Amino acid sequence: MTTVYTLPLRIRLFRWIIRPAFRMLFHILGRILIIGRENIPRRGAYLIASNHVSIYDPPLLVTFWPTTPEALGAIDIWAKRGQSQLVRWYGVIPVHRGQYDRGSIETMLSALNSGRPLAIFPEGGRSHRPGMRKALPGVAYLIDKADVPVIPVGITGTTEDFFQRAIHGKRPTLEVHIGKPFKLPQIISKGDKRRCDRQSNADLIMMHIAEQLPPEYRGVYG
Repeated sequence: MTTVYTLPLRIRLFRWIIRPAFRMLFHILGRILIIGRENIPRRGAYLIASNHVSIYDPPLLVTFWPTTPEALGAIDIWAKRGQSQLVRWYGVIPVHRGQYDRGSIETMLSALNSGRPLAIFPEGGRSHRPGMRKALPGVAYLIDKADVPVIPVGITGTTEDFFQRAIHGKRPTLEVHIGKPFKLPQIISKGDKRRCDRQSNADLIMMHIAEQLPPEYRGVYG
């Protein structure tokens, strides 16, 4: 049984301040193109699943999303100066890559059961260059428990040299392509077959993300 999901006032205030501030910063540094806003549900819980090239993807996604989504972050970010303060103040949910973390899963399910959207990067980390990597099965496990729709998002332009290009006046174009919501097949198998089916569902999510990306960004899902 999941607990009631609540956010401290300090986190709500920080989000209220940081989102418009980051939107302004991104508009100064680059050209922003958001495609598919009409595909975002007006209410209710859903999972936002995106590719992940660099550190710029999460702030770009949560900054320009119409509502303020909850977000996941790898636990190692909490040890990095600068990034650790931002994820703490935003209220990012920490996760251990490739490990079963009951506390984090309960928090995610609590957020979804409270009707909040949740942003996740199924690759489990940055690819550091265009081209998606194999998804971890954790995203399918979460949806198997929560039974919510998935919104695939493809992000381009956020390569690791984005900031250097931006400060030299090139103003790179950052694109966020939002696909239509879809539901994953229900998993009723057990044991090893269940694990395989979860990986298949995770791959299915990535293929929907790949449809929102140009060929050079699709990687193993090309």
